[in-house]
Amino acid sequence: MSATPSAQYRLTIRVQLDDSRGMLLGDVTSAIGEAGGMVGAVDLVEVDESHSLRDIVVDASDSDHWERIIAAIGALDGAEVIDTTDRTFLLHVGGKIEQHNKHSLKTRDDLSMVYTPGVARVSLAIADDADKAFQYTIKRNTVAVVSDGTAVLGLGDIGPRAAMPVMEGKCCLFKEFAGVDAFPICLDTTDPREIVRTVKLIAPAFGGINLEDISAPRCFEIEEQLKEELDIPVFHDDQHGTAVVVLAALLNAVKLTGRRLEDLKVLVIGLGAAGIAVTRILLEAGVRDIIGADSSGALHVEREDYLDGSMNSVKRWFAEVTNPERRSGAPADVIDGADLLIGVSGARALPAEALARMNADAMVFAMANPNPEVNPEEAAPYVRIMATGRSDYPNQINNVLCFPGIFRGALDVRAPRITEEMKMAAARAIAEIVDESELREDYVIPSVFNRDVAPAVAAAVAEQARLAGMALAGHEIGFAAGDTIGGGPTGAPVGDRRV
Repeated sequence: MSATPSAQYRLTIRVQLDDSRGMLLGDVTSAIGEAGGMVGAVDLVEVDESHSLRDIVVDASDSDHWERIIAAIGALDGAEVIDTTDRTFLLHVGGKIEQHNKHSLKTRDDLSMVYTPGVARVSLAIADDADKAFQYTIKRNTVAVVSDGTAVLGLGDIGPRAAMPVMEGKCCLFKEFAGVDAFPICLDTTDPREIVRTVKLIAPAFGGINLEDISAPRCFEIEEQLKEELDIPVFHDDQHGTAVVVLAALLNAVKLTGRRLEDLKVLVIGLGAAGIAVTRILLEAGVRDIIGADSSGALHVEREDYLDGSMNSVKRWFAEVTNPERRSGAPADVIDGADLLIGVSGARALPAEALARMNADAMVFAMANPNPEVNPEEAAPYVRIMATGRSDYPNQINNVLCFPGIFRGALDVRAPRITEEMKMAAARAIAEIVDESELREDYVIPSVFNRDVAPAVAAAVAEQARLAGMALAGHEIGFAAGDTIGGGPTGAPVGDRRV
């Protein structure tokens, strides 16, 4: 089955048409369509007596597909491909984020307040009371997106420089969906101690730390140390963002299938950062029967690497709290009687036929990107609810539903950390965006573009912080009347405004 054309392989093709030979634009677009390309915009660049020059935007399925499309155009008598532009690379030229000043500098008076000498008064006020940094600097609305590039998307260990486009993208999402100013910090070290020390050193400038794409098991150690040593929220999105959105989708899926969380039998494929965190939040939510499988098969306390002590501490914990029957084998060997399959591993980790051995009304969340653990079309005969991590299938389980709102809520009330209760509240808030009257098999989780999600998550997280006594009274930022999520909070902080 050929892949579907998508925007990630969008190409602008500049084509010169020889009008004197009767070459028509329609002939070109037909050739593109026959080659499997999807035509978008067509723009006339210039025209003379015998030729016309046009830019044609085409979506393809991969870079090899581009070559077939270009060859199809070139085979036409009277059509010549002059140039091509990769639209995805063009979008990244110079990076995807930039800094803007909030106040214009047009006069000497402006300069004297924004910089010297007036800025000295503000600096001295912060020197006397460090807490005022949250009121008079960017700290109140700023998150560092920190990575070492060792576990990027589906790409693996590609290093800090190659990780930058991904971290910039994360920062775009923070700003777009929750008005949070985020900055990519890619570190040229994989030493947990150096990462912890570096983040601690830069922490004075930030209101929160979002750890991203750091490989397991180091990510667990790094997050735990930073949570202990910093007084601002630290959140490893690969773990907790995934877990929150999985739980949100599950809360609605069990409503449709008439199940209770406590009665579920769950198989988790992939026990890296996401798989461990998903398991933790499911246990917190009341799920009792979980089996997890890594590349060596199902985990349990009689597996050889557990007995010989070579299993890492996180997986040892997993083995001790799951799979009480000590079932062993590959995922396909332990899937019998499962209600829910959660995939956070890699492509084709399970043959679709194995899903037939799950219970009726099976739920499958296959989230490996770009290719899920089981193909949705092949899974369809066996599954009632199918979710993936991809945007071209229904029920996309995507962390963007979680992390912008989580940090928005934590920043708004100056919460020093993000607790398990906050994550649970965030999951419930996401699930509740889908009204029970709207629930159906292909709609158990809201769209990533649903602008109600981030404010709902932020409100739920902030309320949970208040209930836990972690909201700093008199310092809540929130959104001023008329603010938009994309623009971010513009109102001054509530409370004591005196220097």
